[in-house]
Amino acid sequence: MSDDEFMMEDAADDEEYDFDYDDDEEDSGMADETGDVENQYYKAKSLKEDDAEGALRAFRTIVDDQPEKGEWGFKALKQMTKMNYLHLHRPEEASRTYRELLGYTKSDVTRNYAEKSINNILDYVGGEGKHAALAPKVPLDTLEEFYEATRVACEEAKNERLSTKSNLKLAKLWLDRKEYTRLTPILRSLHATCAPSAGMSSSDDQSKGSLLLELYAIEIQMYSDLKETRKLKEIYNASMQVKNAIPHPRIMGVIRECGGKMWMMEKSWDKASTDLFESFRQYDESGSTQRIQVLKYLVLTYMLMGSEINPFDSQETKPYKNDPQITAMTNLVSAYQRRDVQEAERILKANRATITNDPFINYFVDDLLRSLRTQYIIDIIKPYTRMELHHLAKTLNVGRNEVESLVVSLILDGKIAGKIDQVNGLLVLDRFNVATTKRYQAVEGLAARIGEVSAKIEQEKLSREGGRAWSSQLSAFG
Repeated sequence: MSDDEFMMEDAADDEEYDFDYDDDEEDSGMADETGDVENQYYKAKSLKEDDAEGALRAFRTIVDDQPEKGEWGFKALKQMTKMNYLHLHRPEEASRTYRELLGYTKSDVTRNYAEKSINNILDYVGGEGKHAALAPKVPLDTLEEFYEATRVACEEAKNERLSTKSNLKLAKLWLDRKEYTRLTPILRSLHATCAPSAGMSSSDDQSKGSLLLELYAIEIQMYSDLKETRKLKEIYNASMQVKNAIPHPRIMGVIRECGGKMWMMEKSWDKASTDLFESFRQYDESGSTQRIQVLKYLVLTYMLMGSEINPFDSQETKPYKNDPQITAMTNLVSAYQRRDVQEAERILKANRATITNDPFINYFVDDLLRSLRTQYIIDIIKPYTRMELHHLAKTLNVGRNEVESLVVSLILDGKIAGKIDQVNGLLVLDRFNVATTKRYQAVEGLAARIGEVSAKIEQEKLSREGGRAWSSQLSAFG
């Protein structure tokens, strides 16, 4: 972070907090004392650029010399925390001054100012928002100290809003560290915060709806990592029911990404493509780098579902077509659409870093190659009535048993009409293709039905004629 930007933000913080004194009631001694400490504070600030250690000592003097906790001591501790953390890279020292600062939040400064200052410091520490690229890498244990200290102080001060924020940060920390036994009670506490107020459902409360979606995003990631499919689907479905909320796009990106991956595991390709596209769009809107990874999943889904649609034709994805991390996937799509199996295999082997090193993508590589090989077989056999299995195996660069398995699956799925001559190693195709066979079967069925109807009409006709003859005989006897 540049010194100019740091100084500007500090100045803005100072201007936003206006500590009012009643001139009629304050004696001149108090006014002089206030003026002195204020001068000390700004003098200490002026030392930050050229003499950081001197500035820290000056700020410490302000804190120690104040007989009672007050505005200037709070401001001095805030400066010390930021300096130790950002300028001097002493996270442990920053944690100590931060804990001291929290002692001022109960009654010594206004609630709004204390809350804004703490939020600001927590954003620095967590590297969130505009501070993401500026914050130094902090040990997770130090982060835990900041968040835990904030949570305890907020509970003591009964500041629910700030307590919720610190709990959320703690929850994200446990999620990153995969410490799910510590994460679970935090989530329970946060869910209790989302309970509806009197006369209002949780879905009617926009702030609670947004918080609820953030909790669902954390839970979805946890259950996805734990491979608890039932709970994952349950939370995903619940998140789709939250209507009255304005969550951060990144939150919806997380939810939709996990949903898309869940549908992919179930081979529900249409649902997967819908969720993954929406996830990509949300990540793109939030500026998250995760959009590239999700775009790879989306491209993979289109190929697995056998779609002829090029995923890079849409307005949203087109700008990423030539992205260095996406180029390999773009080439893979081209090879897939040409049914070039050997080229697809070459691309996969040559681009492990950007494709198959992702365990989730790697899980589907065999399915992708199988889909590509079956599409190739369907296309290549069209002009023939028979084909050697050995020739197919050689072309696809697989063994005889594997190509026979592919052909059998195509026959059983009704995608090709034929049979395997295992003695001669041939695929023998029926004279008519599947579509023609089905049409003839439909015509035969219709003809049979017409014959049945015709026979029934004839039978009813004979029955009526027999009835009239019997009636005439009775009349003759009468």
